[in-house]
Amino acid sequence: MKVAVFCGSSPGPEGSDYMQAAHNLGISLAENNIELIYGGATVGLMGAVADGALSAGGRVIGVMPELLAEKELAHPQLSELIPVQDMHHRKATMAELADGFIAMPGGAGTMEELFEVWCWAQLGIHHKPCALYNVAGFYNKLLEFIHHARQQAFIRKEYAEMLIVEESVDKILKSFRDYQPPGDKWRDQSDLRPQLQNV
Repeated sequence: MKVAVFCGSSPGPEGSDYMQAAHNLGISLAENNIELIYGGATVGLMGAVADGALSAGGRVIGVMPELLAEKELAHPQLSELIPVQDMHHRKATMAELADGFIAMPGGAGTMEELFEVWCWAQLGIHHKPCALYNVAGFYNKLLEFIHHARQQAFIRKEYAEMLIVEESVDKILKSFRDYQPPGDKWRDQSDLRPQLQNV
């Protein structure tokens, strides 16, 4: 099994739990014989999750745009580094290689990666599980927004619930093993259509 991890190139604020959680995630993946697919960098949470997996004897595959690799941001000890043309190709390659996705704390890039694979899952482009590793409640505000979007009928119940949210790596991996994708997003849109009057 291969799991893609999306996470920040920053370590987060001093004294936070994020770096240790990323390192421990890498160790857990390796101990469960799961290959790590990630963005290939040696900095921030990205470097920590790779270091954790490598320290436990895991296989780590980095996917990095050539421009970033040329700036010496690539981790020097990866099992494999896949150079790609740009960020679009990075995301597509990671999505193709992975059997599931975990988003750790991160910024705009992490959000973009998460929402793309979650959207693709809703559309049935893939049937792979997507999870938020909610370290120290990092994603609580995002979950409030998702709940709001669901209440406003922009996200269906089953697609909100298909996003796995856990504070434990073991629970995420169990959810991955038990995962059953929902059906086709477009099979029935009746619950998303407001009743228009006087039109």
